[in-house]
Amino acid sequence: MMKTAIVIGAGIGGLSTALRLHKQGFKVKVFEKNDYAGGKLHAIHQEGYRFDLGPSLFTMPHLVEELFNLFPNSSVSFSYKTKQTACHYFWEDGTVFKASTDNQKFVKTAASTFSENKNTIATYLHNSRKKYQLTKSLFLEKSLHKVATYLSMDTLKALVNAPFLGISNTLDEENQVFENPKLTQLFNRYATYNGSSPYQTPGIMSMIPHLELGLGTYYPNGGMHRISQSLFELAQEVGIEFRFRESVTQINHHKKKVTAVTTEIDTYKTDLVVSNMDIYPTYKKLIRDVIAPEKTLEQERSSSALIFYWGIDSSFPDLELHNILFSEDYAAEFEHIFQHKTLSEDPTVYINITSKESPEDAPKGHENWFVMINAPGDYGQDWEQLVAQSKERIVAKIKKCLHVDITDYIKTEYILTPQGIESNTSSYRGALYGAASNNKFAAFLRHPNFNNKIKNLYHVGGSVHPGGGIPLCLLSAQITSDLILKTAL
Repeated sequence: MMKTAIVIGAGIGGLSTALRLHKQGFKVKVFEKNDYAGGKLHAIHQEGYRFDLGPSLFTMPHLVEELFNLFPNSSVSFSYKTKQTACHYFWEDGTVFKASTDNQKFVKTAASTFSENKNTIATYLHNSRKKYQLTKSLFLEKSLHKVATYLSMDTLKALVNAPFLGISNTLDEENQVFENPKLTQLFNRYATYNGSSPYQTPGIMSMIPHLELGLGTYYPNGGMHRISQSLFELAQEVGIEFRFRESVTQINHHKKKVTAVTTEIDTYKTDLVVSNMDIYPTYKKLIRDVIAPEKTLEQERSSSALIFYWGIDSSFPDLELHNILFSEDYAAEFEHIFQHKTLSEDPTVYINITSKESPEDAPKGHENWFVMINAPGDYGQDWEQLVAQSKERIVAKIKKCLHVDITDYIKTEYILTPQGIESNTSSYRGALYGAASNNKFAAFLRHPNFNNKIKNLYHVGGSVHPGGGIPLCLLSAQITSDLILKTAL
């Protein structure tokens, strides 16, 4: 008889795990509370504009291609293009910098723009690459919670190079190698890629720039939503069953082993369960009868986001797909987010415009602006007031950096707050990446991809190892499915 598996949640982690389990021979059924697949990788259409709601940066496309390679006869299409510019940076004093994905060009342009020594920049990028290569096997590709992970040459190499990795420094301290504070700020920004503060997260995070500047930045044809939708279409094509608008209310177990899941409609027997739901509500709602790992669940949450989706009645040739308008006081911005659980009066503004790559995403001569500022999770703040204040501050920042009052160009608007993110995706407090990485032990405190209380219960997605964001969720699915192959049933 064919083994059965139930996946709770059709986010990117759930979709990719379902595909891998199907390839392993499981009959897979996916339950999703929403009426769509993709989790945070969703999209909306509004008054002629299309907006990607979730993640906007695409790196490491080979992780998506690996899933399609599991099913070489698929008719589902997925393609992407390589970006020459990773991001376009702006400061209020008129400084502008286009970050090239060509390292030599990046070094040359950055040295000129910031009056920085070329060798300092080149060495930093080289070290970023080296840190990534030394740690990817240990931190990104294997379970941190299995002894076998530490009995390898890769782990030995990482341990030997521990002082070089910057584990004892903060990212900001690591980035003080630059004389120009703007360049330090630019590289400090990479802490936000896992929802952390550069003034708290360890210096090992200086490997993150390599993911973008070394391995490349890409754009999926059809937008970011195409990533989740192509995987959903592939899953449907190979015979994976989806049950939308059917929330799982309980994971059933007997003698410390999974037996079934109960939904609002019925109870379904199964051999194993993979929860793509955030680890916090998994324990608090689905396995309430199991003693929860409170130390893990009480970890500081990552940052969230406040996002304005604006249909803009104009076009701006100087803007790229990815644009950053920096705060004048970066330290104060992160202090507001993590210490005070509120928003800075001078936020860094990120603007993503997919109509630069997909003109059909906006009416002719118009642009679709995804305008985001980093935010704390939902701790009961007055979001109505914070939204109104933030819109004024964002408009002011755009005016200072781009010399245009955007107010009259906004023809349609949709707003997503941390409350909305939690409601849509069950991410505890609306955190984008589960737990923050604001201390050097954070990676080890993340929940493992297996459950050590209930056999044949596994976990996947941004709230467990190795972390949040598209590449890490895809790697999480790989780790989880490998563990299932070795340990399940």
